Amino acid sequence: MSAVVESPDSGNSSVTEAARNRHFGPLYSRNVRAVVARGLMATKSSNWMVMLSGFFEPVLYLIAMGVGLGAIVGAVQGPGGQEISYAAYIAPALLAVSAMNGAVYDSTWNVFFKMNFAKLYQGMLYTSLGPLDVAMGEIFLALLRGLMYATGFTAVMGVMGLITTPWAVLMIPAAVLIAFGFASFGMGITSFMKTFQQMDWINFVMLPMFLFSATFYPLSVYPQYIQWFIQAMPLWHGVELLRQISVGVFTPATALHIGYYLVMIALGLLLTTGRLRRLFLK
Repeated sequence: MSAVVESPDSGNSSVTEAARNRHFGPLYSRNVRAVVARGLMATKSSNWMVMLSGFFEPVLYLIAMGVGLGAIVGAVQGPGGQEISYAAYIAPALLAVSAMNGAVYDSTWNVFFKMNFAKLYQGMLYTSLGPLDVAMGEIFLALLRGLMYATGFTAVMGVMGLITTPWAVLMIPAAVLIAFGFASFGMGITSFMKTFQQMDWINFVMLPMFLFSATFYPLSVYPQYIQWFIQAMPLWHGVELLRQISVGVFTPATALHIGYYLVMIALGLLLTTGRLRRLFLK
């Protein structure tokens, strides 16, 4: 009886055959749900306290700055020229910051560990999953976190009496759009990082963005050349978008803010997918 001897490359050929059968070639196999399911299971078992803690940071800022400092500042000029309380002025900005922080954490530090220590993505891409499946799955997990923060923070605003128009409910999907923009870029940028020291650059960029994106005071307090720089940063567009929605004032600038994030999402997905393919499907 003759024995059947398999080539040592037979396993690789089966993987290659699976790659050929993917939709869009080796990029996408329409199985994002597998990545999401794995992420939800991991979060449920070990990560939920970290996620919950991220919700309280903007709430504490709102109480300290909006209520505490707001008693001294008084009313300020909001979108459309109407006067609103200082707490109502900074609350939408803090919601944008919360969406950014939640998305960035999930798409940077979380991804950094999975990529460089757990070697999770290598294992995923040895299956029928493609880089776009992995990228979309990880970004979707970041969006779930952003949605959770946005819903909870909007509820806090309602309890504090800072919501005065039904339009304010649109802040939740708008916050998810902001989270999508940051998450799509965060994962791609993290793929270039190899050490913890390099990851510190993310905080080095985020902190000034938080402080200088007209979060606590209007853009007009800065010189003109600094205003141009601030208006180029993504968080400023998120802050202005949520401020307009919070009072129900919409202008052509509203479409500009939304368009900024749509372009950011498209470029971020291209960057992330390309990086995963280059790193793991050589």
